[in-house]
Order: sequence, then structure tokens, then C-alpha cells
Amino acid sequence: MKYLKLLVALFLFVITLCSTYVIYINYFKVDVVFYASLFVGLLSVILFSILIWVIPFFNEFSGFEKIQQIIIALLLGYVLAISLPTVIDRSLSFYILEKLQQRGGGILYDKFAYIFTNEYVRESKLVDIRITEQLQSGTIKVENGCIWLTKKGDAIASFSKFFRNNLLPKKRLLLNEYTDQLVDPFARSDQMPDYLCKQIELKSN
Repeated sequence: MKYLKLLVALFLFVITLCSTYVIYINYFKVDVVFYASLFVGLLSVILFSILIWVIPFFNEFSGFEKIQQIIIALLLGYVLAISLPTVIDRSLSFYILEKLQQRGGGILYDKFAYIFTNEYVRESKLVDIRITEQLQSGTIKVENGCIWLTKKGDAIASFSKFFRNNLLPKKRLLLNEYTDQLVDPFARSDQMPDYLCKQIELKSN
């Protein structure tokens, strides 16, 4: 009987999570989808915690068992926050599928570079969204027409570079070839680009 009630409890959490998410995205302002999804997940866990302690149907569970259910709900909320709204909002893979659908199901392969450069960035407001996310995260700041890396952003960039160089696959399939090109994607970048801010150019000299 407890297993059945556990399933009911988890179903109750999913209903609470979905309802809270729909209400939140329709009636409140959202700065960053990922952070909003995490907040909704946390709020849903709080509401769920109140419900399983108040509703007599769940009185058969001990306090420890209810705490376990809350932890499960917290993990489930986190997984759903990443797996659904965040992935769909950020995923290039979903964009490719939707773009193919929009264009009747088929696009010439050699036109995808044009699509990513001219359509994807514009249609998805990619630059505006990503800069907004980093500003809200505190990893960058905007001053005098320049975007600067903060100490927090520098630390995260150092971690991601270390992870990319040491803990990503050395042989990764790209089309029909296994390659390590994505381990150091900047290896093919221009050494002296013309978009540096003056202060950075002075420091480099």
C-alpha cells in the first residue's frame, strides 16, 4: 500500500511542478529560463512538502519517509528543469529539427553554415540571450561598450577549459571522422582579432 501511495505522492509532485511552471511563465517576468526553472522546481518542492504533511492520505508515512520523498522530489525537479525548458530553450539540436520542419523537411547540406550564421543567431536572439544569462550569473560585466570577464567568470572559464582539455573525448565523431578538434576549439581562431578592447590590447603589449 505504501508503494502505491509513494507513486501517488510523486504524481502529486509532478502535477504541482507542471501547474506552478505554467502559472509562473505566463504571469511573471523571467530573466533566465534556467534560473526560473530551478526556482519553480524549488517552489514546487516546498508546496509538495506542505501537502504531504497536511493531507491525511499520506499519514501512513513516517517523518523520515516524507523527508526521503522531499529529497526525491528535489532531484526530480532539478532533472526536469534541465531536461525540458532549459534544453529546449538552448539546444541547437532542437533548432535544427524545427528549422527542417519549417522548411518542408529538407535543406541542402551546404547551406547549414549560412543558416547558423544568418538565421539561427537572428531568430533565436542568441547573442542577447547568452549575454543576459551571463550578466545575471555575474560572470561578465558591460562597461564603455566592452564586455569584461569578472573574477567569477574567469574561474568558471578556467574550470571549463581544464575539463574540455582533459576530460572530454579525444576521439569524437564529427560526421564521418573521429577527431580531437573540439578539445581545443580555439586552436583555429585568429591570433590577433580586431574586436579586442583597447585595455586588453595594451595589456597584451
